[in-house]
Amino acid sequence: MAESELFERGLQERRDVLGAEYVDANLADTDEFMMAFQRVVTEWTWGYAWSRPGLDRKTRSMLNLAILTALGRPDELGIYVKGAIATGVSVDEIKEILIHATVYCGTPAGRQAFRAAHEALLAEGVLRRPS
Repeated sequence: MAESELFERGLQERRDVLGAEYVDANLADTDEFMMAFQRVVTEWTWGYAWSRPGLDRKTRSMLNLAILTALGRPDELGIYVKGAIATGVSVDEIKEILIHATVYCGTPAGRQAFRAAHEALLAEGVLRRPS
């Protein structure tokens, strides 16, 4: 089945933000059943929402970190920390986003978000464990 223009645009956006290696590995591990979900995510999230001209990638990344904190989705937040770094969000900005979200979302959500972000930042090599 040929992919739509929205899918192709979304796939490029998704690769640019999250990294081609991550996205391609995610798609390679997808069977026909799960590909229905991948198409929805790629077309709607990346091809439509992320490709709109109203906000830049950095702002969208910052919003995602706050939203994922509010939703209590630390696994997803860890993925989007890598994307935030790629779109120009600094470690200090990530910290401030999470502090702000913690105040509004509560300390359990904030703790999960800080832990997920910390692990992702360590994995990206932008933070180091204390010696």
